[in-house]
Amino acid sequence: MSFNTLGLSPELKQAIESKGYTDPSEIQQQAIPSILQGNDIMAGAQTGTGKTAAFALPILQRLQNDESKRRRVRTLVLVPTRELASQVGDSFRSYGKNLRFRTSTLYGGVSIKTQIDKLKKGVDIVVATPGRLLDHLDKRTLDLSELEVLVLDEADRMLDMGFIRDIKKIFKYLPKKKQNLLFSATFPKEIQALADSLLNSPKRIQVASSNSTADKVVQVIYPVDKSRKRELLTYCIKEEGWFQVLVFSRTKHGANKLASQLSKEGINADAFHGNKSQSQRTRALKDFKDSKTQVLVATDIAARGIDINLLPQVVNFDLPYVPEDYIHRIGRTARAGQEGKAVSLVSADEHKLLSDIERLLKKEIPREIIQGFEPTQNLRSEPPKPKPNNRGKGRPQGGFRGAGKGKPSRSKGPWHKKRPKKNSN
Repeated sequence: MSFNTLGLSPELKQAIESKGYTDPSEIQQQAIPSILQGNDIMAGAQTGTGKTAAFALPILQRLQNDESKRRRVRTLVLVPTRELASQVGDSFRSYGKNLRFRTSTLYGGVSIKTQIDKLKKGVDIVVATPGRLLDHLDKRTLDLSELEVLVLDEADRMLDMGFIRDIKKIFKYLPKKKQNLLFSATFPKEIQALADSLLNSPKRIQVASSNSTADKVVQVIYPVDKSRKRELLTYCIKEEGWFQVLVFSRTKHGANKLASQLSKEGINADAFHGNKSQSQRTRALKDFKDSKTQVLVATDIAARGIDINLLPQVVNFDLPYVPEDYIHRIGRTARAGQEGKAVSLVSADEHKLLSDIERLLKKEIPREIIQGFEPTQNLRSEPPKPKPNNRGKGRPQGGFRGAGKGKPSRSKGPWHKKRPKKNSN
């Protein structure tokens, strides 16, 4: 199948060809015709499968089929992060470059006044994060009463980030009669319930198992002691010639610390997380895409919108607490048919997290011990339990180390004063 068989206009096909695409991906083959027919869609597609084009192209075609001189918001795409909003907005502009439609991206961290000024001029497509969209709706700077198509992109991530309540508030501003498109990598019960309340006789599309990973991602575990993770990461980057490496840290503080340590080792690294300003995040991502930065250390939420076509390496410096996040992380590589490698540096204390991930994947990830970094404890064994605190055993109650040895106990003596109990409320 080629894009010529999907019923797209010459203007759209020209834009597709200019991007170098010839054959549609599986999600595009299934979603585009169904969306053009006006069906509601419930699509299970992991990141990197081409799902943005799967809804952007037919939406642009629909707008073109019913073109109007009067501008009003006809399409709304809700996404979880600023980076993804920017990426999806760019896709609409790129695919629609030969058409007259205007796209506006709305997200926090930047001036709302600039966004309001653009909305006043009239737009056809809005790509937004839930929080900033609600800001506009509260200020009445955005009218969604004539909306024709609603897209919920990466719905499971919006659930993880606590946006479901905001999304339900947004629904109250939307007309009941519209086409609804829901895309999600996974379908926990909350997303299933949301789909049931929103979608009207939806066409279900599943291009891969909802908990599978990109076929071309080579996954490997490097067992290592926790204290030597940074040393092993530095060794791999230098000795194996890794470049353009996306490293995942569990915390913002951890991302900052690791980026700083790598920089001291002579590796050009930067941190990327929610505590950075939007301008800092935009610059960090641009430098990474332009290969000015060798390593980008990111948290899960920030990295959700990173879209780099030829990203060869993803590293889990810390395993995620939520197994599904592992799928999202390694989906940053091996995109659009490219090959990629996902390396996880796993210490013995992460054994349970690794077991949960492998249970989700329904397979064991290969282990590879790097010479010189042999772990002192096997991943298959439980981490050592902390030694019990024996302080005070055999001593008078309330005493300290000197109690019972001729030294005064803190619970006795005229100098002792009872401290008032703290209010627990």
